[in-house]
Amino acid sequence: MSDTIINIGRQYGAAGLEIARTLGEKLAIPVYDKELINEAASRSGFSREFFEHRDEKKGFLNIQNIFGIGRSMGNSQTFINDNELFKIQSAVMREIAGNGPAIFVGRASNYVLRDFRCLDVFICAPLPERVKRIAGRDSLSAAEAEALIAKTEKGRRDFYNFFTYGDWGCASDYDLCIDSSLLGIEGTADYIIVFGRKAGLIKP
Repeated sequence: MSDTIINIGRQYGAAGLEIARTLGEKLAIPVYDKELINEAASRSGFSREFFEHRDEKKGFLNIQNIFGIGRSMGNSQTFINDNELFKIQSAVMREIAGNGPAIFVGRASNYVLRDFRCLDVFICAPLPERVKRIAGRDSLSAAEAEALIAKTEKGRRDFYNFFTYGDWGCASDYDLCIDSSLLGIEGTADYIIVFGRKAGLIKP
């Protein structure tokens, strides 16, 4: 199973992370979500909070203005752009994928690992189902949950499209697109495993 790499893209509120974790438990494969931030931060010298602030977003930051810290970039500037952050995180992702089985959640992993043999999955669900999940999880009204979904997905879309020159959530970029509301978290995970094994992308 050493070459099993699964990339999970997801709509916000479609339970993509929960499904990834269920896959990890069933396949005994580590799941990387926020863990990528910790690893990238430790290797770069930046704080975890800095990476979390920019997670799946794009822009240009003055480190001192945001965190009151600075790091020399070779010319005494305290600016770093998202291309550099993306390169750091991508390098960590590629090293992890090269050293063993892994499940990656978001962060354009299907693009970063496009030259690896991977199972690329996109998890979606109808908006009413996602609103219900987010509202219940975060104690929000339906309107607040829908606004949060729209804001989060705009960030993910901008991030993905900017770095990949692609179209976030486009079915042709994935091996499998699945509506998690139909089978639930465990059922969706089981379906992905069956599909992946039939496709020869998940080892028995």
